[in-house]
Amino acid sequence: MPQPPYYEVDVPIRSTQTPGRTGVHVFTGWADSRAAAVQAAHEVYEAARAAAEAGRAIPHAGPDGWCACGFRPGWELDWSAATAGPWRSPYSWLNSKPFEM
Repeated sequence: MPQPPYYEVDVPIRSTQTPGRTGVHVFTGWADSRAAAVQAAHEVYEAARAAAEAGRAIPHAGPDGWCACGFRPGWELDWSAATAGPWRSPYSWLNSKPFEM
């Protein structure tokens, strides 16, 4: 059986401590649909939050690829505005021309 597609879930975030400070939290992993991807991302976020608030280590690397590498208190995620689609490489903005760092 082929592996399901690899998704990216982008969730808008806002700082609860610094008004006007916003961003996007990105989750990635395998899922059968966009809805399943958002659900999986939300579940790993809740697991990370619960572990951090209890003083435990955040769970890493589930079998479906979804995990949270950390938890940042003071940020609120807007799950109602989350979007999901095929994963995009964070380096997709690069072209094939050589460049200097």
